[in-house]
Amino acid sequence: MNLKRVVITGLGSLTPIGNTVASTWDAMLKGVSGASLITKFDPQQFKCQIACELKGFNCLDHFDRKEANRLDPFAQYSIVAAEEAIVDATLQDQRLNPNRIGVIWGSGIGGVHDLEQGIIDYAQGGFIPRFNPFFIPKMITDIVAGHISIRYGFCGPNYSVTAACASSASAIADACNLIRVGKSDVIVTGGAEAAIIPSGIGGFIAMRALSTRNDDPQTASRPFDLDRDGFVLGEGAACVVLEELDHAKARGAKIYAELVGTGLTADAFHITAPRPEGEGAMEAMRLAVEESGMELSDVDHINTHGTSTPMGNVAEVKAISRLFGDHAENISLNSTKSMTGHLLGAAGCLEAIATIKAINTGLIPPTINHFTDDPQIEPLDFTFGVPTRRTVDFALSNAFGFGGHNVCLAFRKYNG
Repeated sequence: MNLKRVVITGLGSLTPIGNTVASTWDAMLKGVSGASLITKFDPQQFKCQIACELKGFNCLDHFDRKEANRLDPFAQYSIVAAEEAIVDATLQDQRLNPNRIGVIWGSGIGGVHDLEQGIIDYAQGGFIPRFNPFFIPKMITDIVAGHISIRYGFCGPNYSVTAACASSASAIADACNLIRVGKSDVIVTGGAEAAIIPSGIGGFIAMRALSTRNDDPQTASRPFDLDRDGFVLGEGAACVVLEELDHAKARGAKIYAELVGTGLTADAFHITAPRPEGEGAMEAMRLAVEESGMELSDVDHINTHGTSTPMGNVAEVKAISRLFGDHAENISLNSTKSMTGHLLGAAGCLEAIATIKAINTGLIPPTINHFTDDPQIEPLDFTFGVPTRRTVDFALSNAFGFGGHNVCLAFRKYNG
């Protein structure tokens, strides 16, 4: 079988540092931190009181009140990001075969906001159980793919992917493979999360996963720093439009980059901790590069998973050092989570967008909040403090999730 080539023709995002791709990218290059004290609820009883919340987002700017009330925030965020990507790709302006356009969406937790509220309402309802008729449709993760397909009439493959923090990267990999084998021409794919709620913060605190640097939120996300103490929870959504190359060319679509390789592995080790030597991450990167037809020495840039957790950072850098050997010193690494926080199921797609933008612009956003080197971490080029200007022809984006899920996406500059 001759596999089809897959390109990116649309981008969309809603993040703690920008409500569009353009504003998010501008903030990344400026090294803006999205972290602050939590405002969505009173966090005083919690050990962690900080998060990367959306700013200036009003759902009523995008939905009428009736529709907004029928959507969990994670679905609202998803639809807004997807709309930006679909408009960017001009899918809504052209007569395309709807049976050849799909939607694959990722989320680690899904409609947890309305799940939590529904249970609270039930617990406070006395002996008569009362549930909102939209309780289930607002909660289930797959509902977003359904909403997007209904809005735009996309009748191709339609489902959700859940792989914790690797969810949207896994969704992109699935979408890529469906296009490669000729099952679809276009797939709208990405992910979303809206877990800055008491149960979300409390649950991650119980796992000792979150930073508790409440007195200095903006520097709390410290990937690769000696004093990192956990990730900062973020919220939002990100979306890319994947398209078969000839289909994109035939309709005159702009092409951001080519998705040339995917690598998916399992650590098969622990429900939350990575393998200490990073074997699963290393194999995911190796598979992505191998599938691309490129060489390890061709990699210019890696947007790391880089969560700011003590074990995760060490394991990922070990994986990079072991796989790339001496070439690791020539790769520009960064962690955009130092600015956006960790968007869980949306993180993989958001970081894929940052990787694609780096290829387009020749600018790699910085890793902010580095103060002290960690002797356990090899001193590679982490783009600390300021953006790096360099030609990026071939780049990787890593996403790893609780449960041992590892995904690497390989992107190449498209030269026509």
